[in-house]
Amino acid sequence: MRVEEFKYLGTTLTNQNSIAEEIKSRLGSGSACYHLVQNLLSSRLLSKNLKIKIYRTIILPVVLYGCETWSLTLWEERKLRVFKHMVLRRIFGPRRDEVTREWRRLHNEELNDLYYLTQYCAGDKIEKNEMGWACGAYG
Repeated sequence: MRVEEFKYLGTTLTNQNSIAEEIKSRLGSGSACYHLVQNLLSSRLLSKNLKIKIYRTIILPVVLYGCETWSLTLWEERKLRVFKHMVLRRIFGPRRDEVTREWRRLHNEELNDLYYLTQYCAGDKIEKNEMGWACGAYG
């Protein structure tokens, strides 16, 4: 008997070897996880370092489960980067522009810089294969 797709050890496998549905499923699970902890990520009582650790230990493994077998297209990489930046925006919050004194969203480059700077200052080892994939969508 042949099937179009099936779940094996929590990963969706298809007869076309497409990972689009798996990425969609992983992002859905990651989003649910994110919504469960979003109050912690925006809390002023927790340090940025602790929020990054929550992200790396609770949210990231949910999104990246089984990623070692993924072969990503640029579109799928983009979806993963968008999710990462959504979480980092919650962690780092908005910034006040020094010139206009208005609040603004952080740009993606600023988010990435803050993410790596926070990890460096916390003494965490930033692993090259943090995501288990070579595409660098999160790196």
